[in-house]
Order: sequence, then C-alpha cells, then structure tokens
Amino acid sequence: MHKPLDVITIGRSSVDLYGAQVGGRLEDMGSFNKYIGGSPTNMACGTARLGLRSGLITRVGNEHMGRFIREELERHGVATDGVVTDAERLTALVLLGIRDQEQFPLIFYRENCADMALCEEDIDPDFIASAKAVVATGTHLSHPRTEAAVLKALHLARESGGRTALDIDYRPNLWGLAGHDAGESRFIASDQVTAKLQSSLHLFDLIVGTEEEFHIAGGTTDTVEALRNVRKVSAAVLVCKRGPMGAAAFEADIPDSLDEGISGPGFPIEVFNVLGAGDGFMSGLLKGWITGEDWVTSLTYANACGAFAVSRHGCTPAYPSWEELQFFLKRGIERKDLRNDPALEQIHWSTNRHRTHGGDWSTLRTFAFDHRVQFEEMSGYTPEKAGAFKKLCLQATLDVSEKQPGYGILCDLRLGREALYEATGNGLWIGNTVEWPKSRPLQVEPLLGPDFGGLAEWPVEHVIKVLCFCHPDDEEAMWEDQLSTVERLFHAGRRQRLEFLLEVIASKVGPVDEDTAPKMIQRFYDRGIYPDWWKLEPFQTETAWERVCATINRNDPHTRGIVILGLDAPEWELAASFEIAARFDLVKGFAIGRTIFADAARAWMKGEMSDKVAVAHMAERFRRLCGIWDNARAAARAAA
Repeated sequence: MHKPLDVITIGRSSVDLYGAQVGGRLEDMGSFNKYIGGSPTNMACGTARLGLRSGLITRVGNEHMGRFIREELERHGVATDGVVTDAERLTALVLLGIRDQEQFPLIFYRENCADMALCEEDIDPDFIASAKAVVATGTHLSHPRTEAAVLKALHLARESGGRTALDIDYRPNLWGLAGHDAGESRFIASDQVTAKLQSSLHLFDLIVGTEEEFHIAGGTTDTVEALRNVRKVSAAVLVCKRGPMGAAAFEADIPDSLDEGISGPGFPIEVFNVLGAGDGFMSGLLKGWITGEDWVTSLTYANACGAFAVSRHGCTPAYPSWEELQFFLKRGIERKDLRNDPALEQIHWSTNRHRTHGGDWSTLRTFAFDHRVQFEEMSGYTPEKAGAFKKLCLQATLDVSEKQPGYGILCDLRLGREALYEATGNGLWIGNTVEWPKSRPLQVEPLLGPDFGGLAEWPVEHVIKVLCFCHPDDEEAMWEDQLSTVERLFHAGRRQRLEFLLEVIASKVGPVDEDTAPKMIQRFYDRGIYPDWWKLEPFQTETAWERVCATINRNDPHTRGIVILGLDAPEWELAASFEIAARFDLVKGFAIGRTIFADAARAWMKGEMSDKVAVAHMAERFRRLCGIWDNARAAARAAA
C-alpha cells in the first residue's frame, strides 16, 4: 500500500542555543547560535536531508521560538501536520556548549514546556497511517500524558501496517533523576525507568541506543546481559551504538560478544561535538532501514552521519544531505576534522542551503534599487529623500509580488536601511549590497568595518551582493587585490551563514567576447570562491551563455543560478536578451533597477511626482519586465 510519508518522529522539540565560543565554560559564553533541536525534531530534519519524506508530531509554543521551529521544519520539507501550537506553554529551550572533547555542558529549559503537553488528542490516525514508520524517543515515555500519546501512535502505526522504532535517548535529567546542572549526564540507574521502558519495548520493530541506554533498558551495566534482557521482552532488531567502535545490530539471539553483531565500517574522525551525534546516526540508520538496505549498508549510512555530526557545530545543521553522504562514502576521509575539509564543506553548504533560506528561487524577478551614486547625482537629492524613495521601491515590489514566491529586491544599508528592515518577513529574496560604488580595485562600504564584522548584524535571510569590475586582461596586481577582497568577504559571509551573490562586469573595463565572462568566472573558482548566485551582463549570443553555464556547472553543479543585470538598458533591449538567456535553466531571472526606477526617481526627487504615482509607475514597469521574462521562459520551454 502506498504511503505518502516514509517516517514520522514523535516527541521533543526545542530551540538549541549553542555557545559560539569553543573551549570555554558555558558560564563564559559570549554569544550563541540558534538552531532547532530535540531528538525527534533533529531526526525529522536529518532524514529529510537524506531524501526521506518525513513528518513530526510535537507541540510548540504560540510565540517566536515555536514559529521558528515550524518554519525550519517546513524549509527542510518536513510535514508539520502533527505539530500542534500550544497557546498556554512556551517552546522548550536548551543552552549548550563545547568545553572540550569530553565535556559538553547543557541546560534544559523544559519546565511545563509545550512538547511535554502532547496528548492522545494530538495523534491523528490518518496522519499516522500515512507513514511507513513511526519513531519514538525515550523522553516521552517519562510522563503519563506524553506516554499515552506515544502508545496511541505506536498502536495505530502497527494497525495500519507501519513499522515502529525507538531511540532510547536516555537523559536522566529529563526523567527527574538529576538536577538542572546535570543536563550532560547520560546514565543514572533506576529500576522505575527500566520498568517503564520495558513495559513498551514489545511494541517496536527496531530499538537503538548507546551501551548506557541499553543498560537502563536492560536493567544492568553488563551490556551483553542488558541486551539479552531487552530481547526477553522484545523481538525488535537491536542496534547498539559503540562510539568510535561503530555500532552492532542484532536480529535474533544476543551473542557473547558485541563484536559478533552485524556491523558497518567506522569512520575515524576528530571528535569536536558529540551533542546530536546520536540523532545523526539514527537519521542515517532510518534511511537504510526504511528504503530496504541491508544492515551493513544501513549501519554505514548511520556511522557516516554520526561522523558528520561529531565533527561540526550544532545538531541539525551538521547533518549531511544525500549528495554529501554519497560524496563522502565514495571519496573517503581526506582530513579528520571534517568541518575544515573545503570540498566537503562546499557540498554541505550548497546542498543544504535551500533548507535554511525560505522561498522558491527557481525563478527570481528582482527589483534592484541598491544604487547610491545614481541617486546622489539627481537634482533634489538628500540622503533622507533617497531612503524614503527606496521604501517606495519596496512598496512597488510588494504590489507586484503580492507575497508570491520568486520575487526579490537589491538594496543597501547606507541609504536603504529602512527599506531593508521593512522588506523582512514578506517572502522576498533580499540582496544587501556591500561594494563601495564604482570602486576599482574593489572596496566595501565602511559600514561593514575593516574586518567585515558588520555582517554579524545581518539577518540570515539577507544575501551579500558585491559588484566587481574586472577583466581577464587586468594586470595580476589588480586581480590579486580584487580576488583577495572578494575572498575575505566570501568567507566572512559563510561564517555568518549568509548566501553570496557575485556580480562581475567586464564591459566597463575592456572589450568583451564570448570567452570573457567564462575566463573571469574561472578565476574566482580557482581562488576557492563559490558564489551562491552570479549576476552577469546580458550576453547577446547563445554561445556566450553556453560557455558561461558550462563553466559554472563544471565548478559548482549545486549553484543557485544566474540573474541578469540591466545596465539601464531600454525595455526592448532587455526583452531581446531575455529571449536568449531564458533558454538556459541556470539563468533564474533578472536583477534590474534603473530601467524601472530612473524616470520616477528623477521626477519624485524634484517634487514633480507624488508617492502614489511613483509607486504605480515603478510597479507597472516592474510588472512588465516580469511578464517579459516569464513569457521568454515559457517560450523557451515550449520550444525545448
């Protein structure tokens, strides 16, 4: 029977606030990175990254953190039908830190939190029946209310032909056995917890845990004996995680040694952060288990995903995409600190970024009003008036987009700060310009600071946009100067999890032909600069576009794509260039400004046009350009 979902996880959801400083006490952390967390939430996203159709059952608060979790799940493609918004309770929080390779302090803020209010009424039989498997975690067996919800989901899953799995996920703190300062504790013996777990182990087809977790499930610190005690009450496949020794699966009787279990290859890498590693392991295991792989393959996936998790900062952000996992398994380990492997990190970034920035950017129609000099040269200009006009440009964009996907803006902080603030939350793609106007060699706006530290203040939905005037025939000193600046900016943006758009213009520097742009683009890739977006001149021949696209695809098959710049070209000229560019899937749309705003801006600055008329004028021009692009794309696809 066809089931639309592969897996539904059920239980904890939280916001993880991860200390950004590594090697210090949690008391001394100066800043935190915000991620989604909670074992079932991590697994839902981890399996989705690996290509499974995943869903989650949990509760979140009716506040900013609850909305953050829901939006992050949706960006990962996780079905949120089972995510209930609780108006009475707050979303759980966890504060975490990386002290060293052995110490990972954490504090759970879970007093009467939303996910612990999950109840039987939250379990929709149709949602459960839509999945091939339901995965529970141990924490939600610790309270009668949440336990009843989990048991209902398990029974419904089995009745509808689904499989069931348990990640024991034992945290003594969450069972009331340790104080608030003992969140890091992984094992405290308890007959009551053992009895509670054993009362439901017969409901599972797969049970996964560390040796310590099987100690609590089996009621003894002898691992083999603990596994045998679990086997007495459950026919499930048991998978015991053994840290750097990998994992062992047991389908039937438990042998005298863990080494006699089924195992997959381990991955000897540097341990940086063990928090969330088990959820990464479980994500890989579920990928194999649900898709029918043998246990050796499933454990290989699991061990590799666990290796990624322990080598990176955060839980869910560390987990690999399917493309990344396949690349890693094929190529192998080149350096044990995976987070510092450039090739691996580029694939990690480029195959997961669409899950961290909302929106469908398969088409991108962008109104570019990031200009500064062009406004400053207009009669009647003042900085205040330029800022006010940019807000009118934003309004024109919103009037055309109507909050539909595929629309964006390019703006700047110096004159357009208020417009950027207002743009957030409207579903727009937002490019934020950083180059000092007309600079060559490239310089950046002083607002960023000499070390580009100003990027730390940017919302993560903003895309860094930088324009570089360059040419293949430039002297090496000029190339080195410009490449060095772009390189520093690119890496600074990556540290802040910001996407990067590189605009290159050669026609203002020297003569161009069909090889000019490909040669320039290759220089940036050779320097290790991988823009998420390219903004390029409107080439006049199909051959020029073919060569550009081939160069980009050869270096970065996962790039977001290309947008076409306008250079104040008339509409008819843009239409002709759109007709050619639209034949190439890598070209996603345009980012055009003066063709849209120039006439309105000049009249408005002199007081000859009202706000309302200016907005309508620009909206009409932007709408026409959008229609020209959409028609060109439709015609190209029809011809193909």
